[in-house]
Amino acid sequence: MALTLFVIGLVGFMLGVAANLLYSKALPLFIEVFPQLIASEWAAWGLIGAALAIVCCLIYAYMP
Repeated sequence: MALTLFVIGLVGFMLGVAANLLYSKALPLFIEVFPQLIASEWAAWGLIGAALAIVCCLIYAYMP
């Protein structure tokens, strides 16, 4: 039970780090490349949500 809680906490930590990296590193690059698309906030947060959903699915798929 403690191991499961530790793994869930670790996954949450990694998702937080990934969200921060996406927000601070990838978002400025997207703004330069696609200024009209990223001008709307919903598109940027939609991309972040899609990336987090993929990461969650991959982590779930590889859990024993």
